[in-house]
Amino acid sequence: MPEMMPLGAADVLLIAGTSLLCTAVVSALGLLVLRGMRRSTLLVQLLVLASVAAVSLTLSVLAISLEMYISPHDLSVLVWVIGISLLFSLGAAWILARLMRGRMSRLAAAVRRVGEGDVVAPGPQGLREFDELSTELADVSTRLHAAREELEQLDSARRRFFAWISHDLRTPLTAVRALSEAIEDGASSHPERYAGDVRAQVETMSRMVDDLFELSKLTSGTVQLRTEQVELLDIVSDAVADVRAAADGHGVRIVQRGVEGHVLWADPHQLGRIIVNLLTNAIRHAPAGSEVLVTAAEVDDGRLVLGILDHGSGVAVEDLDRMFEVGWREDPARSAGADDPVASGAGLGLAIARGLARAHGGDVYAERTDDGFRMNVLMPTDAIPVVE
Repeated sequence: MPEMMPLGAADVLLIAGTSLLCTAVVSALGLLVLRGMRRSTLLVQLLVLASVAAVSLTLSVLAISLEMYISPHDLSVLVWVIGISLLFSLGAAWILARLMRGRMSRLAAAVRRVGEGDVVAPGPQGLREFDELSTELADVSTRLHAAREELEQLDSARRRFFAWISHDLRTPLTAVRALSEAIEDGASSHPERYAGDVRAQVETMSRMVDDLFELSKLTSGTVQLRTEQVELLDIVSDAVADVRAAADGHGVRIVQRGVEGHVLWADPHQLGRIIVNLLTNAIRHAPAGSEVLVTAAEVDDGRLVLGILDHGSGVAVEDLDRMFEVGWREDPARSAGADDPVASGAGLGLAIARGLARAHGGDVYAERTDDGFRMNVLMPTDAIPVVE
């Protein structure tokens, strides 16, 4: 075997310069081709990229071989070797490009399904990057599906709420209109007697407007709490006094047990509103002649649970959380009557109660028990930072 001569610095520079020139020329031509084929398929563009690499290598080898003055026979052999290798390389590149296009097509089909609202499952794509993309797409489809369902539920609740609030506002408005028409027509020789009825209907509408305003502050996070140390017994007693007329009208008796002796940090006005709303709900659904039991007990971690138990049938287990949604009613046809001096009838009381409790760092939840249906107010007994 003949001894190989080491390459000098000039030879290395010549090889590098020739390769750089060939690669630059072919790459420039390849970029022009790709620019002119911007709307072509991925398969064609991958083939162009593979051809640029193969042709650059081929021209570099041929140019360097000619510069080295190899024999015509050796040059012929080299040309055949390079040509056949180039052909096979382009064929292999075409096969790989088709495989790549197939994977991209599957991902594109998955993206279209996600756009149509379907949930897609991740699948092996053969490449780590494509597998990660498929997994991420599946996760996005799951989150989008959940968000779409939540949006549909919120939109449905919004439509129901506006339908119900319109119905409940129409009831006192109709009564006021009828009373005013009766006065105008002289249907009564003592029209001043209608003043009390008109005032009651106006108060009903005023409570509904107040509830809407309170709910808007809760949902926007602008509710302001003025917390202080309060006696739970005082707050409960005031709330019971507020709903006494409604309880008497429904033939329901309110009983307190274990409420005394508990002190907690809360906004007394807002805590009273929570209790009034829950008592109102209990009174409206308790059987006539039954009792509504108010209890209190301290639990772990400095928290207190105020329970309001009625002996009504309550709601289904699957509706225990939904009943706190704005405007929710178990019976859509049911609304507050004009003789209810506390309930607004707009389906806002429970939503407001939970929102105010959570603003305090607590919560409101419902449960079915052997004794009846109970609403629980979970409140912290220690002072907590309140964001205003």
